[in-house]
Amino acid sequence: MRAGQGDVTGEPGLLDRYLIESQVSGGRVAIIEHIVNPRTLAAPMHRHSREDEYTFVLAGTIGLIEEGVEITATPGDLLAKPRGRWHTFWNAGDDELRVLEIIVPGGLEALFRRLAEPGGGYSPDTLPSLAAEYGAEIDFEATMPLVERHGLAF
Repeated sequence: MRAGQGDVTGEPGLLDRYLIESQVSGGRVAIIEHIVNPRTLAAPMHRHSREDEYTFVLAGTIGLIEEGVEITATPGDLLAKPRGRWHTFWNAGDDELRVLEIIVPGGLEALFRRLAEPGGGYSPDTLPSLAAEYGAEIDFEATMPLVERHGLAF
C-alpha cells in the first residue's frame, strides 16, 4: 500500500486510515493509522476484552492513560494497551498526531467504521451499548476530568 492509499473514515480532526483489516488478515491483526488534531481526545476512557493494542507514534505527541498512569510519547515510541485494562489517548501537542494502531487479533476496527457512519453513536447515551457489541466498555465519568484538565476537544 502506498502513502495516501487506504480507506479513510472520520471527520477532519480525527481520521482513521485502514491499512490492514481483519478480513484481509484472517482475523489475526488490524493496522489503522489514526490522525488526530492538536489537543483532541481520540477516544473516551475504555477497555476491551478481546484485543491487545499497540500504538506506534509516527508524528506528534501522544498523551496516554493506561490503568491510571499518564504518560506522553513521541515519534519512535511504542505503547502497549493490553486487553482488559482501562486506557485512553489524545493529541497532547500543538501539531498533528499520527500513530499506527496495531490491533491483535483484528476486529475492533469494525467499531471505528461504525462510529464514523452518520449517527455513528458517539454520545454518552449510545456509545456504551455500541461498544459492548465489540466486547468493550466505556467510562465517561473518568473521561471528562481528563478533557477538562488538558483542555481537549471531545
